[in-house]
Amino acid sequence: MSSISGAAAAAAAAPTSGACGLRLRRDHLPRYSYFRLARTNPITDVFLSRSYAPSSSSPRSLTSKQSESGHAHGHGELDKDPIRLWNRYVEWLYQHKQLGLFVDVSRIGFTEGFLRRMEAPMQRAFEAMRELEKGAIANPDEGRMVGHYWLRSPALAPNSFLREKIETTLERIIAFTNDVISAKIRPPSSPAGRFTQILSIGIGGSSLGPQFVAEALAPDNPPLMIRFIDNTDPAGIDHQIAQLGPELASTLVIVISKSGGTPETRNGLLEVQKAFRDAGLEFSKQGVAITQENSLLDNTARIEGWLARFPMFDWVGGRTSEMSAVGLLPAALQGIDIKEMLVGAAQMDEETRNTEIKENPAALLALCWYWASDGIGSKDMVVLPYKDSLLLLSRYLQQLVMESLGKEFDLDGNRVNQGLTVYGNKGSTDQHAYIQQLREGVHNFFVTFIEVLRDRPPGHEWELEPSVTCGDYLFGMLHGTRSALYANDRESITVTVQEVNPRAVGALVALYERAVGLYAYLININAYHQPGVEAGKKAAGEVLALQKRILLVLNEASCKDPVEPLTLDQIADRCHCPEEIEMIYKIIQHMAANDRALIAEGNCGSPRSIKVYLGECDVDDDMVRGTELNIINSCPFGSPRVMKPSTMD
Repeated sequence: MSSISGAAAAAAAAPTSGACGLRLRRDHLPRYSYFRLARTNPITDVFLSRSYAPSSSSPRSLTSKQSESGHAHGHGELDKDPIRLWNRYVEWLYQHKQLGLFVDVSRIGFTEGFLRRMEAPMQRAFEAMRELEKGAIANPDEGRMVGHYWLRSPALAPNSFLREKIETTLERIIAFTNDVISAKIRPPSSPAGRFTQILSIGIGGSSLGPQFVAEALAPDNPPLMIRFIDNTDPAGIDHQIAQLGPELASTLVIVISKSGGTPETRNGLLEVQKAFRDAGLEFSKQGVAITQENSLLDNTARIEGWLARFPMFDWVGGRTSEMSAVGLLPAALQGIDIKEMLVGAAQMDEETRNTEIKENPAALLALCWYWASDGIGSKDMVVLPYKDSLLLLSRYLQQLVMESLGKEFDLDGNRVNQGLTVYGNKGSTDQHAYIQQLREGVHNFFVTFIEVLRDRPPGHEWELEPSVTCGDYLFGMLHGTRSALYANDRESITVTVQEVNPRAVGALVALYERAVGLYAYLININAYHQPGVEAGKKAAGEVLALQKRILLVLNEASCKDPVEPLTLDQIADRCHCPEEIEMIYKIIQHMAANDRALIAEGNCGSPRSIKVYLGECDVDDDMVRGTELNIINSCPFGSPRVMKPSTMD
């Protein structure tokens, strides 16, 4: 195998201890024999056993790394010989000269045997990725293509219609941005006579990518400052609106929702529209929608005459949408060079199509993740960017990796409960936070260091002391931490960029998108759907439906003369859901805490003592009869009323 033959030959020629080569530390282990499961898939090829087969109920019993090294839980000792480590570093260092990007996997202890066994699965993953880029249905659950790679290389799109849509959307983003920044498009009531702020409303992939890019790349004095509403937390929404203050009149509101019906985004929109009404402002003159064509949000924006509408394509998932209008429009409005971002992503895409593993940085990452986590997510990935501007990279990667790889079933319907946990903060802040545990505590992780070579723009550096700058200290902290962790058998990857600029950020996004896709093929799961997220949304809807039923029951009892206070058991019985009594208690507790004209008497710490009734009732006949339409439209708390405090302790 040409891509790994150099390292393999060096390792094979090296003695188990001594100078040069990569030491093989497996000789003391018993021999292993290959076995195959019923169906060949990428994981099967690397399963091994001792002299016995694992239980059929435990498909994870032994992976190649576990059975070779015996250190699935971090008990193996890594090679510490400095000369062999230097040779390994040189052998496996990846560099992209144009991007100024390096990937160092020398501190991951994979073996040449592991690489030989993974060559065939990796080649199958490369082939699957080629088919994906050609327009194959890569998301079988939804029958959709997966085309985020086309966003930075429209010529790759499978037909001219898609190519034109991508190119036209980019042209519209640039034109709209120029018109906003030049004040050709301006808010009608702003004293400044132009837009000065952006308020982005979205959640998940509609927010994390834009937040990461804003933190990484926005200039110190951007043409428009940006704020985010990315939750349905009333206090958080109020805080963002309060921070805008009078500048609400000069705020461009970008509402991002692929489906147009995401509850958190809808709620944020309604809250902001109320703030506009309260301030005497016309929201439609300051609103922009980014959504699928003909979605509820798209139609609302069209009917109400919002400033602009930009498309989200059904073949782009939220977590891979940073190079679509979702990420490009907010970035451009902040003065970030989005064309450079696209160039960086396209250059990395081209590099990660290489089928030579050593020349493909995404393949190197995917294989290292597989080795470090046994191919089953047995260890977490801690992301440590040593640059303040990259603080949000760990949060961005957390969604990209975990939402893509965290799946209950594989593509064949087998329950596998796959995933890869990601968390992190920034260096050297972490040196004074959780590095202590990483160095000496439970060994359930591997680290990804993100290094930036340039500390400050040229001409702005100065020395704190002779021959030492502030950036030198940061550099020392990174490499000192890397060395200290490795000395205690903690594996790590280091990704290095020359500087944080739009091209480098675009390349980082593309690098990890491809690594996630390749790793997903290795473990035979669908990286492009999120059934668990949908299940959570459904469950949340059921809670709200139960709340409406509770209000109906309480309204009916509170309209009696005299009022009939109800126990939790009585409420559950009349709601015909006794199995939901705990949730009923929690709903009442939440409503009582928010002065929702609900009176709960009793001890909160003793739920069975609580009796509940409404401070006011709605005697509307339909409400009493309990029609579903009236539950939704005439809820007792749907209109202003005098709120009575709860007496719940």
